[in-house]
Amino acid sequence: MTGADLSDLIADNIASFPLSAPRIPEPEGRARRQYRTIWISDVHLGTRGCNADLLIDFLDSVDSETMYLVGDIIDGWRLKKRFYWPAAHNDIVWRILKRAKRGTRIIYIPGNHDEMFRQFTGLNFGGIEIRRAAFHTTADGRRLMVLHGDEFDVVMLSHRWLAFVGDHAYHLMMRLNIAVNTVRRWMGKPYWSLSKAAKHKVKNAVEFIGKYEEVVARAAGERGVDGVVCGHIHTAEFRRFAHDGRMIEYWNDGDWVEGCNALVEHHDGRMEILHWPEEIRRRTAESAGVAPAPAASAERKDREAA
Repeated sequence: MTGADLSDLIADNIASFPLSAPRIPEPEGRARRQYRTIWISDVHLGTRGCNADLLIDFLDSVDSETMYLVGDIIDGWRLKKRFYWPAAHNDIVWRILKRAKRGTRIIYIPGNHDEMFRQFTGLNFGGIEIRRAAFHTTADGRRLMVLHGDEFDVVMLSHRWLAFVGDHAYHLMMRLNIAVNTVRRWMGKPYWSLSKAAKHKVKNAVEFIGKYEEVVARAAGERGVDGVVCGHIHTAEFRRFAHDGRMIEYWNDGDWVEGCNALVEHHDGRMEILHWPEEIRRRTAESAGVAPAPAASAERKDREAA
C-alpha cells in the first residue's frame, strides 16, 4: 500500500466517522476544565502503543477554544505494514471531529509518521485545518511557532533508513511497555512508562534530547518569535534558551504513547504541561477521600512566562 493509497483510505474513513456512534460515549453532565488552547501530539493511532483510553478520558475532561494536533496523530508507517485500527481509535477521531463541529478551531500539523497528510496542507477536512506549521499568539501577547519538530531531527534529515530501523525497535519497546502495564493493572497499580524511564537513564538519549531542544529553540529565535511548541521526541518539557539577548521559550507537548501529556494555555496566557496519568491518580484519590500526593516537578510544570 502506497502513502497516497493509505491517505485516501484514511480520509475516506474519516468522512464516515461522525455517522456512527462511538464505542465509549461521551459522558453527559461531566464538568470539563476550560482552557484557551490545547496542544497534543504523537498519539500514534493505528498502533498498539497508543494509550487510547487515557486520551479519551482527557478529551472527555477538557475543552478549549483552539486545539492544535501537532503531528504523528496517525502512524502511517505502521499502518502501511499492518492495518490496526480498534474501536477506541475511532472514538478518538470521532471526539476530535465532534469538537470541531461544536466550534473549536482545530489545526492539524502532520508529522513524519503521518506525513502522507502534508500533501493536503491548506485544505480543511471536517472542520480540521491542515497546516505545515502555524503561529499562535497567547492571551498575554507572546508569539509561538508551532510545528511537529522532525524538521530538526538529524536522523530524519540525514539517515531516513535509520529512522525506520529505530521505529521498529521503538515499537518492540512499546509492546513490552503494554505487557508491563497489563501486569501493573492486574496488581492495582497505576500506569507507568517503561520506555520513558529507560530514556531518562540512557546518557545518549538525554544528550540527544537536550541538543534537539536547543536547536529547535534557536530556530524559533531566528524567526523572531517568542517561543516554539513542538512534539516528535515524546518528551514533555519546558525550557528557556538565550538567543540574541532574548529568552526563547521551548515547549514540548509530549505524547500519548509513553508519558500521556498535553500542553494547555489558560485564559490569562499561562501555560502548563499536564501529565494525564497523574491527573487521573489525583482525581481517583480525591473521589476516595484520600489526600493526593504532590505533583512531581519533572512531570507537571505550571509556568508563568516572564
